[in-house]
Amino acid sequence: MAFSVTINVQKEFKTPSTPEKVFELLANVPLSASHFPKVEQLVDLGENVFRWEMEKIGIGSYTLQQTIYACHYTADPATRRVVWTPVTSVGNALVEGGWVVTPFEGGSRVSITTKGDLIVDFSSFLQFIISPLVEMEFTGMIQTYLSNLQQSLGGG
Repeated sequence: MAFSVTINVQKEFKTPSTPEKVFELLANVPLSASHFPKVEQLVDLGENVFRWEMEKIGIGSYTLQQTIYACHYTADPATRRVVWTPVTSVGNALVEGGWVVTPFEGGSRVSITTKGDLIVDFSSFLQFIISPLVEMEFTGMIQTYLSNLQQSLGGG
């Protein structure tokens, strides 16, 4: 029987780019997503809803089923916030979170908070072994994403 793995991430980085430039990149979902590793396909479903189809991930001798999820994105240029909420009827994961871009002397501070609930299609007796590996893999992908964004914005 399958089980759920919850991944919570809160990170931030600084960049010499202006808050407007950072917000422009993050609010453009396809452009921002192009910095995320292991995305097989990003599908625009219309009305600021995007379906993420990730590459299958091998963890040790196990291969996870393809992770698929969709989110609705809202970007507010006045507050420099980008928020995503899960579309519950799509895929095998629910992902929510947001970006906050704030000015600081010499550039921008970029903060991300995200939570993902991923359904893992393995017997529940493997949960103790697989869950930490799944969390480590996805947390690592988010760190790579942030590093790629930072480099693109001139701060890496």
